[in-house]
Amino acid sequence: MALCVVLIAICVILSAFFSASESALASLNHIRLKNMAGEGNKRARRAMWFEQHIDSMVTTILIGNTLVNVIAATVSVFFWLEAVALNWGAIGAISAAVMFAIVIIFGEVIPKALGKKRPEKFVMIFAPVLRFFYYLFYPLNFVMKLLKKLIDKMFKEKAEQTITDDELITIVDEAQTEGGLDEYEGKLIRSAIEFDDLTVVDILTPRVEVEAVEQGTPMEEVLGVYRETGYTRLPVYKETIDNVVGVINEKDFLNIYLDGASSFDPIITPVVCATPRMKISVLLRRLQKEKSHLAVVVDEFGGTMGVVTMEDIIEELVGEIWDEHDEVVENFVKKEDGKYNVQGEVTLADFFSFFRIKKDAAEYDSVTLSGLIAQLAGKVPAVGEEIQFENLTLKVLSVEYYKVTEVEVTVGGEQAEGETPKEE
Repeated sequence: MALCVVLIAICVILSAFFSASESALASLNHIRLKNMAGEGNKRARRAMWFEQHIDSMVTTILIGNTLVNVIAATVSVFFWLEAVALNWGAIGAISAAVMFAIVIIFGEVIPKALGKKRPEKFVMIFAPVLRFFYYLFYPLNFVMKLLKKLIDKMFKEKAEQTITDDELITIVDEAQTEGGLDEYEGKLIRSAIEFDDLTVVDILTPRVEVEAVEQGTPMEEVLGVYRETGYTRLPVYKETIDNVVGVINEKDFLNIYLDGASSFDPIITPVVCATPRMKISVLLRRLQKEKSHLAVVVDEFGGTMGVVTMEDIIEELVGEIWDEHDEVVENFVKKEDGKYNVQGEVTLADFFSFFRIKKDAAEYDSVTLSGLIAQLAGKVPAVGEEIQFENLTLKVLSVEYYKVTEVEVTVGGEQAEGETPKEE
């Protein structure tokens, strides 16, 4: 009787160990473990062994856990039979129920919770014990591997999918929720993940807003453009802005101007050209290679659509970069009556995100709010004109260069909980 109790206790302890090991290996953060090993932690370095043998270790743990649970159940049967022989009556049945509760609580639930709580520490501490059981059950493990290969051949699986951008963003959201990342870090990482989805047309400065100078323009006039705009680089065109021949840098211009030069032709540098659908990540690498800070965007007919600067691209990663010459303009401004003033140049992606509109911006021909309003109206709308879109009323406040520059947005209709506009 006493031997049965000792055997059952040993089996419960081993069951708890295997359950905690299974939970710890499943929750193991391999990146954290790798960083600890790189910092010189010998236990972490030994624990890294399990990363290459994770499938075999899971099989080993399942074999061990099943084995000790079967032994515990068998021993408990003998305990029950002995109890019946001693005419203990219902005590034997009660002991079986108690055994079931002990295995579930102390052999499964509690150990798995503990193993999941500190997985790296658990694996590092018990690494030698886990490897002992790995080699102990190696023959059975080997048979299981052969069986697995046979099953894989019988039921061919699809190629394993790599992690997607949406899954990465979900991981970042969870890390931010758990406190591993702050709001700025989370936003920065999400911007980097989504960076390759953006194209040049999403961020370009349109042709009508481009400041450029014609080749042969008097030096004094060019100096006036630099003073008025505060730009450090200006595109240079010949006869028409559709024929951009290069770029001049303010620093180079001032040097030759102070030297008394009569023309800026010697400082014109080649211009980088980009197509509207080029990825901004590709353009960034090209600008770095060409050692340039400005690219001209050309359409399919060779005409100039606009320009993109290095700053425009970097802002997609880190947010708006304001300097002393920039006029700070908020894209979304909430008014006292609950309405919002929104800049027409805001991207549809940002507009949909702010007002929680469950639509894909890529479905529309336009990339800005101004373009969307023109698309919905079928024309360039006049000041004061109102357009309905989803549960929003869009009222045009100002128009410049046949483009809507500011819109008043009124949120109407019933919204689901959590669907109110984001407050920055």
